[in-house]
Amino acid sequence: MARASSNEGRGPLYRLYINRLRRRLDPETVPRHVAMMIDGNRRWARQLGFDSASHGHRAGAAKMREFLRWCDDVGIGVVSLYLLSNDNLVKRDSRELSDLIEIIAELADELSHERDWRVKHVGRSAALPAELARVLADAEERTRDHPGLHVNLAVGYGGRGEIVDAVRSIIAKHDREGGSLEELAASLTPEQIGEHLYTGGQPDPDLVIRTSGEQRLSDFLLWQSAHSEFYFVEALGPDLREVDFLRAIRDFASRDRRFGS
Repeated sequence: MARASSNEGRGPLYRLYINRLRRRLDPETVPRHVAMMIDGNRRWARQLGFDSASHGHRAGAAKMREFLRWCDDVGIGVVSLYLLSNDNLVKRDSRELSDLIEIIAELADELSHERDWRVKHVGRSAALPAELARVLADAEERTRDHPGLHVNLAVGYGGRGEIVDAVRSIIAKHDREGGSLEELAASLTPEQIGEHLYTGGQPDPDLVIRTSGEQRLSDFLLWQSAHSEFYFVEALGPDLREVDFLRAIRDFASRDRRFGS
């Protein structure tokens, strides 16, 4: 597990370094799927003296638009963004949660008009406010046939809940087909569960990135990240820079992936 800090400036030398990092990336070693846990938005707002965490969440949303462009530019095919967990829905201050829901709705709508990206909501729509669920569904429908970067928006999401939903879906399908419980128990496989996850049909994340120095999964893509590589960035979410991202991709390319050994 690597950690990265963010200290350099943004002048001409910085741009030269960015361009050199980009040129040295081998398309064959770029991850197919990157999962991003943007963290530290509230701390960012507090450190800058803002009276509301919403300033940090808005800055974090703007950074996620940047981050997706960086991913698209280096040829990554799928990106999953952890925006709002099931725990957030019940534990966050009501005013902060209201602001965050509005910011996520705006972000989802904006992303559905960005380049040729395909937006998909992963999470429980029934747990969300009706307007947010509608915006996410509209963004998904609007981009359904887009061929570009596949963007998963994890909103009202929990990894344990996702696995429960997948198992329920398998049981319901098996019941509709008239199978017995004994047959289901004998036929159940990890691949079958994977097909019924919110991300069914997608490659599992090769690389999981988390900002703000925190080193935990927080119930994000628990099943899918079984063999993922992890990269932890010290920068708070809104302070993430392209150089931090490119270093993460470079570090990933240098690793010897053992897939469980």
